[in-house]
Amino acid sequence: MAIARALSGVEIVSIDSMQVYRGMDVGTAKPTLAERAEVPHHLIDIADPSEDFTVVRFREACDSALAEIEARGNQALMVGGTGLYVRTVIDRLEPPGEWPAIRAELEAEPDVGALHARLDALDPLAASRMTNTNRRRIVRALEVSLGSGKPFSSFGPGLGTYGATGVTQVGLRMPRETRSAQIRRRFDAQLAAGFLDEVAALAAREQPLSRTAAQALGYRELLAHVRGEMGLDEAVDLAITRTRQFAVRQERWFRRDPRIVWVDAEANPLEEVLTLLGDSSRCT
Repeated sequence: MAIARALSGVEIVSIDSMQVYRGMDVGTAKPTLAERAEVPHHLIDIADPSEDFTVVRFREACDSALAEIEARGNQALMVGGTGLYVRTVIDRLEPPGEWPAIRAELEAEPDVGALHARLDALDPLAASRMTNTNRRRIVRALEVSLGSGKPFSSFGPGLGTYGATGVTQVGLRMPRETRSAQIRRRFDAQLAAGFLDEVAALAAREQPLSRTAAQALGYRELLAHVRGEMGLDEAVDLAITRTRQFAVRQERWFRRDPRIVWVDAEANPLEEVLTLLGDSSRCT
């Protein structure tokens, strides 16, 4: 918001895999209605939480938003941390197809360890790139490997290539201890803002949350509490732990991209960021 206020003709594009869902507001830290009224925002509240929102669908929606912003003569400020979505949009990656029948069969297997072992037999490289507890990624890798007849890892060489894009990328860095404490404060603030009530309302819906929406950080753990599977303190501690672990993985993902310019978030990064973005037609 500070960048958008400092630059003229800026519209914000959310590159976040969970802010697309309507009704998932507090836990995804969506911008307020006042902020959205002040600066145009895109790719927020474009899907029902019962839908599996895919990277292919996201890229289509993002391409449309970027074209509209450009047609108005404005700049797109892409903001968010969903790494695959960022790479798909700015590097024009072509995600593999979908095989719903195979996915449904895989989803019926309750043992995620068995799924990971199956993936390891089919595509050891892909299996080595994900933990044996990340059910969503394992199922997706198996779906593609079985449906396409090619290893899931064979679709990913583009992720290791960092070519010119015409997009200026800026990353905000902070010490791990600072970030860890900030995650705890953020979650406490979200609980105070009604996060648990939001999750309870989503759980009470006639249509259940999609497998994607139900795995969102914080939602997954609070849903388990709402279902009576764990106490609130346990759910909160688990959510914070998983968020901290995710932040480490997220940092590693973006650190591999040599095109990203890193600035210190603990100082006032606005001046440095504005200097970097000054001549960019698209920025993230």
